[in-house]
Amino acid sequence: MELTGTRTIAASREVVWAKLNDAETLKACIPGCEELTGSPEEGFEAVVKQKVGPVKATFKGAVTLSDVVAPESYRIAGEGKGGVAGFAKGGADVKLTEVPEGTELTYAVDAKVGGKIAQLGSRLIDSFAAKMADAFFENFKNEVEGPAEPEA
Repeated sequence: MELTGTRTIAASREVVWAKLNDAETLKACIPGCEELTGSPEEGFEAVVKQKVGPVKATFKGAVTLSDVVAPESYRIAGEGKGGVAGFAKGGADVKLTEVPEGTELTYAVDAKVGGKIAQLGSRLIDSFAAKMADAFFENFKNEVEGPAEPEA
C-alpha cells in the first residue's frame, strides 16, 4: 500500500524540521498514540491503540529515522506488534521545501500488515492506512501552525 501527499505549513523549514524530530510533537500527531519516548538519534519506542474495522489492538513498537538530510528530508519508519491482532509496519519518506507560504511537506507512505488484521481485506486496510497518514500530517500541520487566528 502506497500513499503520497503534500501539506503547506505556515512556518520556516527549520521550525518544521525541529518539530518533525520532537517526541512530544510526534506523540501529539500520531492518532491513538499513548506513549512515545526516545530521541531521533536513538529511535523512539511507541505504544499506539487503534481499532481497524472490528479489531482493536494495542501496538508496541519502534520508530526510527534514517536517510537524514537536515533540514531537508528523512525516512521515518515504524513497526508495531499488536499481539493476536497481528503486526503493522510502514514508513514515510518526508521532504521539506521552502515555498513563499512557508514550508511544503511532501510525503510518500508505504504500509504492510499481517496476522488477524490482514484478514480484514486490502480495501479496509488501505482505507485505514490512508486515513491514519492523512490524520497524522493534518495533526502535524495544526501542531506546528498553532491555533488559527479568529477572523475579526
